[in-house]
Amino acid sequence: MKTIILLFSAVLLATSAVFSAALAQSDPVILTIDGAIEGGVARDFTRSELEAIGSGQTVTGTPWHDGSPVFEGVPMDMLLAHVGAEGTEADVLALNNYRTTIPLSDFSAYPVLLALKQDGEYLTVRNKGPLFIIYPFDEFGELQTDLYHARSAWQVRSITIK
Repeated sequence: MKTIILLFSAVLLATSAVFSAALAQSDPVILTIDGAIEGGVARDFTRSELEAIGSGQTVTGTPWHDGSPVFEGVPMDMLLAHVGAEGTEADVLALNNYRTTIPLSDFSAYPVLLALKQDGEYLTVRNKGPLFIIYPFDEFGELQTDLYHARSAWQVRSITIK
């Protein structure tokens, strides 16, 4: 009887580990926010966790797209409030090691998105995802400059609040 219980326990444990690994891979961490945030400890986010924070949408042309795609994602001001950001700037790092610094004031002055979708489809690394900081270029003419284009980072991996 002990052998059967031990065998059953081992199978249950192995199944649980495989299921946990599969679940973790189906919704991996795609963003880390650290620095001057509430608690001072880095926060990791999966796509579903980001979507649960809130959503916004902007339709805008960019220098990198034809036409005016529809972008959907988390408004940056909501994301920063969610983590309790207390700095003055965001140091954004992309998967390709591109780095840009954005004043946090941009996120209260403009409805900037951390886009997860373009035209209803989730962004992939191949099409500038999984996360893309999008300014509403068409809505605010003053944003159509090299300065704001440089702040509109794609393939975002981490944000450090300073």
